[in-house]
Amino acid sequence: MARGSQLRSVLVVFVVALGPLAADEGMWPFGELPVEMLRERHGFVPPAGWADHLMKASVRVGSSASFVSPDGLVLTNHHVGSGAIYKLSTPERNLMAIGFVARTREEELRCPDLEMSSLVSIEDVTARVEAAVPAGADPAAANRARREAIAKIEKESKDATGLQSEVVTLYRGALHHLYRYKRYDDVRLVMAPEESIAFFGGDRDNFEYPRYDLDVCLFRIYEGGKPAKIEHYLRADPRGVKDGDLIFVSGHPARTQRQYTVDHMRFLRDVDFPWNLADLARREVTIGQYALRGEAEARIARDDLFGVQNSRKARRGIQAGLLDPAVFAGKIRAEAALRARVAADPNLGASPEDWDRIAEAMRAFRGFYDEYQLLEGARGFRTRLFGIARTLVRKAEEDEKPDAERLDGFHEAERESLEMGLYSPAPIHAALERVTLADSLGALAVRMGADHPLVRMVLAGRSPEDRAADLVAGTKLADVEFRREVAKGGRAAIRSSADPMIALASAIDPHARALRRKHEDLVQGVEQDAYGRIARARFAIDGTRIYPDATGTLRLSFGIVKGFEGREGHIPFRTAIGGAFELFDRHKGRDPYALPPTWIAAREKLDLSTPFNFISTADIIGGNSGSPIVNRAGRLVGLIFDGNIESLIWDIVFTEEKGRAVAVSIEAILEALRKVYGAGALADEMEGRVTRR
Repeated sequence: MARGSQLRSVLVVFVVALGPLAADEGMWPFGELPVEMLRERHGFVPPAGWADHLMKASVRVGSSASFVSPDGLVLTNHHVGSGAIYKLSTPERNLMAIGFVARTREEELRCPDLEMSSLVSIEDVTARVEAAVPAGADPAAANRARREAIAKIEKESKDATGLQSEVVTLYRGALHHLYRYKRYDDVRLVMAPEESIAFFGGDRDNFEYPRYDLDVCLFRIYEGGKPAKIEHYLRADPRGVKDGDLIFVSGHPARTQRQYTVDHMRFLRDVDFPWNLADLARREVTIGQYALRGEAEARIARDDLFGVQNSRKARRGIQAGLLDPAVFAGKIRAEAALRARVAADPNLGASPEDWDRIAEAMRAFRGFYDEYQLLEGARGFRTRLFGIARTLVRKAEEDEKPDAERLDGFHEAERESLEMGLYSPAPIHAALERVTLADSLGALAVRMGADHPLVRMVLAGRSPEDRAADLVAGTKLADVEFRREVAKGGRAAIRSSADPMIALASAIDPHARALRRKHEDLVQGVEQDAYGRIARARFAIDGTRIYPDATGTLRLSFGIVKGFEGREGHIPFRTAIGGAFELFDRHKGRDPYALPPTWIAAREKLDLSTPFNFISTADIIGGNSGSPIVNRAGRLVGLIFDGNIESLIWDIVFTEEKGRAVAVSIEAILEALRKVYGAGALADEMEGRVTRR
């Protein structure tokens, strides 16, 4: 792993800012693992190659996954793979409801627009990124210079290696690391259980424990039309875990706010979370009403509705933490201590003014937050068709710029992923598009005012419902070949297009871009500069037992398999398969405790004492779904799929008193494959007994 930054010389030890970490807290970048902490607390030192093997066996698929055989078999959660499963379903064959098992390689189903990638290397490019910032540049100019430097680094890396290359900013601006990925775009569905067992307990039990969910599915990576040959993969350990075991989680936690200043957290509490919770509530009602129209509508809406419900429940848990006076008091004390140290020592590289600048950035953002979300965030135009139109409009304009000056997402290094999504043949359902677009246009009118000139332009004298119907009926963007023709024609094709959705995206884009630029200059640039200085002060005081906030990139966390004290007494660390049948019997097979026919038929064959789900103190958040859990030997023992309700606060602060990560045990996965689904060959492949079918 390359090193280059002068700052890196300080990043050698592992201590935490402002006191010791809470228990086994931390989402650690690979290459920056807390080796001393592991040795001191758990008597474990990763042997040579252990971390590199786990890193390369981990897979990114929007969320998390892992290679589990040398023949490209990939394990993740059912709810992570549900988008692909849904797209492979038909009215006559709803794979979400009936499940799927490929008995041969020929039966494996190619996913229309699913890509996966595995991390190959990490390089510190902090010195090069910071060297691009002119002396004396204000935060806005510095931010633009960094973005251009990052785009150049990514393009050079992609051209030189052929690998997907992304520069990741860590510690809110203090470090920049170049991540290189091997990308795969031929992904095929191998096995998925029925949704009723993958999400057993439904929304009632979501973020709760005990649980009894087989939230798993299997895909296979292909290269050149054949299963990919994978060097680094995780072999299943059928012995699973015991109470008190040390376990490791390798995954892609999406985003945490643990290093935010108090004023930034106030912005989340008072502006961001209330806005998003209101948006989610509105969408949940809209999509839920559509799903009630009939069986076909319920199938079509299912994936969107689950995503909204899951986000709503998760955000409410985080908001509860933001509203907890004790949590906020702890943040205030920690910040005051660090500010006092900074004020007393100018050599730390920061000043109290850095906190004040972040506070000012938050005040500025409050002034245009609504418009930013509705226009640049496209929350006022919630439809896949508008997303396609915007991508075509922006692609035409960005393609004419030097690569380093393009918007994120449109650089040459990102072209493969961009086009895979743009030209996806996945079905677009016009009726659902009309409903969601009408709802979001209504939200646009309510939040900005129906008489706002831009709103009047968007609605064109029509009601939100009628305007949505006109736009969806009039566009040709559901046709992939039409998209290709427009993209091929560039800006001329966009300007001359009579397609109403393209015309709308073109009319909105100047306003959205202006808001994006305003955010970059007044908020993003200030944050990166000020947070970077604060992080450097922390490094100078305490070294690097400070892990960076999650960024959606690969991290390692660890913890202990352990129960907790719940409202009704001690909650054991694991459940058993028999518990699912007990709930099924108690509720007489009614939702959300209905078991699929395959499980009912296999009841006598199953070992009901087989561990089903288990919990641990491993530090996870959203994005860790699908993360493999390994033991000290690096063997696969489980699969993260949730956290309990007490863990939702972990986005802003970690505590292990009652918060737990929830996982599917490897024993349940192997037992179900062999005895429920007749897929013993897949179980053997995961255990390393055979590699071919």
